[in-house]
Amino acid sequence: MSTSEISSSIHIAATPAEVWEVLADLPAYGQWNPFVREASGTLSVGERLAVTIASAGGRTMSFRPRVLVAEPGRELRWLGRVLVPGLLDGEHSFVLEPADLPDGSRGTRLTQAERFSGLLVRLAGRAIEVGDDFDAMNAALRDRVEAGATLGR
Repeated sequence: MSTSEISSSIHIAATPAEVWEVLADLPAYGQWNPFVREASGTLSVGERLAVTIASAGGRTMSFRPRVLVAEPGRELRWLGRVLVPGLLDGEHSFVLEPADLPDGSRGTRLTQAERFSGLLVRLAGRAIEVGDDFDAMNAALRDRVEAGATLGR
């Protein structure tokens, strides 16, 4: 079985709890998120979400991943599958860690990653090259969180 991994990290000038507040607000994704255009569901282990992504190339895809981990202020992880298990599976994660920012202040390091596995990984090629999309989402999340943190939400 083939695998492929992609990850993108960014520093955010806010606490992990403040970052989680925006990350967990699925209905608001359409207001700020350039990659995950729509998301709904309950962030509880075992629950299914409804997610629609739009790549920088304009392709959209909807799927219903199952939540694997939902630890407020720490980690969100889900597993999406194409048709049947083992064909093309994607385990998507967001990990929030307290971190020192470049200016010496405290903040959060967000790492967004996806591990693709399955028989179709090699054939999927560019369809699963979403590093630029992760970078764009991370930057938009940072901007939204930092704007809220500045306003003293």
